Amino acid sequence: MPSLFQQIQAGKLWDFHGGVHPPTRKAQTAHKPIGLLPLPDRLYIPLRQHIGVAGHLLVSAGQRVLKGQPLTSADNSMAVPVHAPTSGTITAIGEHTSAHPSALPETTITLIPDGLDEWRQQHPLNLSSSDNLTLLERIQESGIAGMGGAGFPAHLKAGLTQPVDYLIINAVECEPYISADDALIQEGAITIVKGIDILCKLLNPKAVLVGIEDDKPLASAALKAACSQRDHYYVRDVPTKYPSGGEKQLIQLLTNKEVPAGRRPIDIGIVMLNVGTAFAIAQAVLDDHPLLSRIVTVTGETLSQPQNVLALIGTPVSDLLTFCGYQQQKNYKVIMGGPMMGFSLPDLAVPIIKTTNCILAPSEHELPPPGKETDCIRCSACADACPASLLPQQLLWYSKAKDPAKLAEYNLFDCIECGACAYVCPSEIPLVQYYRVAKAEIREQQREAVKAEQAKARFEARNARLEREKQQRMARNQQLAEAREQAQQTGGNSNAVAAALARIKAKQAEQTAVPAEREQILAERAAKKQQAREYQAAKAADSQQSDSAPALATATHQAAASSAPPASEPATVAPTGAKNAAVAAAIARAKAKKAAQAQAEQQEKVVAAEQTKQPEAIEAAPQQAETDPRKAAIAAAIARAKAKKQADSEKS
Repeated sequence: MPSLFQQIQAGKLWDFHGGVHPPTRKAQTAHKPIGLLPLPDRLYIPLRQHIGVAGHLLVSAGQRVLKGQPLTSADNSMAVPVHAPTSGTITAIGEHTSAHPSALPETTITLIPDGLDEWRQQHPLNLSSSDNLTLLERIQESGIAGMGGAGFPAHLKAGLTQPVDYLIINAVECEPYISADDALIQEGAITIVKGIDILCKLLNPKAVLVGIEDDKPLASAALKAACSQRDHYYVRDVPTKYPSGGEKQLIQLLTNKEVPAGRRPIDIGIVMLNVGTAFAIAQAVLDDHPLLSRIVTVTGETLSQPQNVLALIGTPVSDLLTFCGYQQQKNYKVIMGGPMMGFSLPDLAVPIIKTTNCILAPSEHELPPPGKETDCIRCSACADACPASLLPQQLLWYSKAKDPAKLAEYNLFDCIECGACAYVCPSEIPLVQYYRVAKAEIREQQREAVKAEQAKARFEARNARLEREKQQRMARNQQLAEAREQAQQTGGNSNAVAAALARIKAKQAEQTAVPAEREQILAERAAKKQQAREYQAAKAADSQQSDSAPALATATHQAAASSAPPASEPATVAPTGAKNAAVAAAIARAKAKKAAQAQAEQQEKVVAAEQTKQPEAIEAAPQQAETDPRKAAIAAAIARAKAKKQADSEKS
């Protein structure tokens, strides 16, 4: 029996479960040349146009940018930057309606083109001399994400390190109306093959399988011609059936391998990229041309000129419709995407993004509104049509019941939202809408659970840290207690007591230092006062002696003269007045001396009172010390005056 690879080489194809055959309706755009849309008046460039996170903003309002200049930077492996599709001025950075079924506003850069279309400096790479890391960096820096609809960052797929058996290039484009990839292949097959060459250098697969539906003969022929010079490049025409372009379905068609539930294609040795992604990789590496534009199918019966259009990223949908001759009807509906997986737009100012492949503007007759939803009749048509072999009926019940456990049991997230179940449902039940809501609720619950788990981990880490600190304190205290106990046992008790007494004495000395200093100051002050008083007393005594000396000498002289008797008479006593004056002066001197002694005694009392802290004695003593010497001096002066007067009267 031939091996799987031999069967693939021989061109064998397999089939997948389910699928439907809706009308393709591609003829009105598939055979027309690609239209080139004029520069719009303004471009709306969302910061995030892929699965992952938005890049870091690099520009500000009012700044002029050049074509190809990065507007954000990829600071995360799940981030890819966006670039200026043309040169112009940034007028605003704010919220704008998103190209998403929810239509929630998202951060968007508004760019006004200047009409110059001036490029930044470009640096193409040489494939033969560039290593894998350089190629992967260029792919990421060029902002390339999957252009088949999912928008997964291309550098992550191209940089896988696991062994790769098959690299599959998806060119099936199975959804009705859409022919953007068909037009791209017809005009750029050679560039697509160059992109495949770059991917082969990065992934080193055993073989390359290019899958394309058999209703695209021109595109298939162009690919086969471009791959004819490459070994192990195989172009396979697969039967027209929806959704044969699904990732898992195309893998099963080309290799007969089935991706397990919850796993990825790389787990079975397969990597798949869209044909448009391969084209963008070739432009980025070989021409340094970031992902600035893409081909969009603009079709529907309300358009006079439906066609495939090369539109800049950020172009409003209204500009594409106007370019293709849109004639708005009363109950109009504009769909971004195809009729099976697309969503209605609430606003025609929604921009084209990297994953936009179709704008459908059908008439009411062409795509009538859905009928009234009725109860499920359990016909099992949805289960027969499901390409993922799920049970849509049970998923519907558990979606309405909001039972995440049962939804997980029935593999809700294996649903690719292709819409085949709703297409065949006779009860007009919008099954895919229920599944989308259920998925969104489960994702929100998972995010909340992750947040709760993170909060719990932080709480437990904090408790663990506090417990460690507590144990460390207890260990330190235990060590100190053991050290004290050991010191006491080894005779350190007396030393500890001595140290404690020394600390107490030092503390007492500090407390008594201030009163001792105060007593010393008071003693010095008292000594100075005593010296002043002694000086005043000595000065008073000196003045008394100097004043009384002449009078005393005169009196003595007179007394001596009068007391000298004549030779013939006996001696007699001195006159009475002079004697009284001398006596009065002597008494005054005695009183002054006594006052000085009293002052000295009083000073001693003052010092004693200061030492015993008797403020009354301290205040009274100076007053008395000051009064007594003054009275003594006055008395002495009066005595001198009397003696002098008496002497003068006797002379006369």
